[in-house]
Amino acid sequence: MASPATLPIANQSPGGGSQSQPPIATPAFRVFLSRLSTSIRHGLSQRRPLYELVDRTSMARPENLTDAVSRIRRNFSYFKVNYIAFLAVVLVLSLVTHPFSLLVLLSLLGAWLFLYLFRPSDQPLVVFGRTFSDREILGLLVVMTVVVVFLTTVGSLLISSVMIGLALVCTHGAFRVPEDLFLDDQEPANAGFLSFLGNAASSAAAAAAPAVASRV
Repeated sequence: MASPATLPIANQSPGGGSQSQPPIATPAFRVFLSRLSTSIRHGLSQRRPLYELVDRTSMARPENLTDAVSRIRRNFSYFKVNYIAFLAVVLVLSLVTHPFSLLVLLSLLGAWLFLYLFRPSDQPLVVFGRTFSDREILGLLVVMTVVVVFLTTVGSLLISSVMIGLALVCTHGAFRVPEDLFLDDQEPANAGFLSFLGNAASSAAAAAAPAVASRV
């Protein structure tokens, strides 16, 4: 009696060619996005109410330059979250109205994230058959950043947007009478959105540290 035919089964090894590595270290990138999102939400939760910011009854012309500077300092201490959020909005609007600059900045950011910070250390970058080392990639990214920021219209757009935003913030701070504003004495000097900037930077560094350390 003939034995039944055996069906061939192809065994694929874990290191087979059918498996490919992801182009980005997904867990580290997710941790980075999670920490950044948490820091942003925490910072924005400390913003002042809008009615305090636009209260027309509290607007008055400063008596002199010293009075204007004093108002700006006190108002910035109180409305720092609102002011920096406003600067971010001005910057975003400037980039949206200049699609080319926005595309260049997004491409540059994507290059830093996908080609260096969160690229798996055991996955080399190969372009036209040439393998680039981590130092070569870092050097190219630094050169690209300098060219984009200082040798194109992108840098002037960013600077002009920040200057316009600062001018509007200083104008509001100079005309807003801060007599009815009370700061919590227990509030640390770097509380609010400034602490968010520090937390976001530390979160980004902590998330990217393992990937960067493996390349040193």
